[in-house]
Amino acid sequence: MDELEKEITRFDFKVQEMNLVEEKLNELKAQDATEQVITTTMKDIGIERAKLYGWPNTYVFTKAVGEIFLGQSKDHFPIVIIRPSVITSSYKEPFPGWVQGFRTIDSVIAGYCKGKVTCLLVDPMSVFDMIPVDMVVHSMIVAMVANANKSSNIIYHVGSSLRNPINFLNIHSFVFRYCTEKPWIGKDGKRAKVGKLRFFKTMATFRMYMQIRFMLPLEGLKFVNKAFGGYFQDLYVNYNQKLKLVMRLVELYEPYMLFKGIFDDNNAEELRRITRERFVDAEAFNFDARCIDWEDYIMHTHIPGLQKYVMMKR
Repeated sequence: MDELEKEITRFDFKVQEMNLVEEKLNELKAQDATEQVITTTMKDIGIERAKLYGWPNTYVFTKAVGEIFLGQSKDHFPIVIIRPSVITSSYKEPFPGWVQGFRTIDSVIAGYCKGKVTCLLVDPMSVFDMIPVDMVVHSMIVAMVANANKSSNIIYHVGSSLRNPINFLNIHSFVFRYCTEKPWIGKDGKRAKVGKLRFFKTMATFRMYMQIRFMLPLEGLKFVNKAFGGYFQDLYVNYNQKLKLVMRLVELYEPYMLFKGIFDDNNAEELRRITRERFVDAEAFNFDARCIDWEDYIMHTHIPGLQKYVMMKR
């Protein structure tokens, strides 16, 4: 495919997706749809389009599209792509445990600390690939310096699953111990009680559990509400919205929670080797996950940081 054909392909793709979005928005506005309905509908369309092209959601889809466009421009300028795994709170810089907002697994940890999360869709023996945010920043800086003034097109996987793996069962063990030793105290002054999580290895078993534990009782509430002339309407709507949110989040994170792969970080390992050999301040830009003691990091850095900088501010 020559350059003109590539440009035409890129243009056609963008026009097709933009037209689809515009048409749906106009349709919703013509129906006087609420902002909430518009937002939910457009999110669903985004996921639908992502799946059409082989991606589970819009997050990874748009990242892939960006990489494709960059790859088609590699003849014009050097390219370095950093692919970090799940990014967690800082290991050391600017100080241990620094984090802004909930990041993937953090919403689960926070809910568990408060006693609200009792089950999880995940194989407990699966490796969870995560990397502290400061190590990601270090890898970006080092990669730019090492590839400066070069004709490059290289991808660096920055993670921990190959060099220092940790599975969900161990993560849960550390979080459980922390929450047992230092229970979360709610705004009402009560200590949150936590138990061992119930794991579900497949979406089918998780749906079955939710059906029996929550959906059937909700249908019962719906029937009672109707029999009493809508007396329990607010209660029913509240529980129904919460259940829909939970299922939506589970479906969104399913590809990650059930992921079995280990990422090859040989390019990143080579970058670390080059850094050690060429730069005297290499230690200041460490991004080697092998130095992380996961038990110490999770119990004394990550959870305390999450509670201090995110949970206590909400």
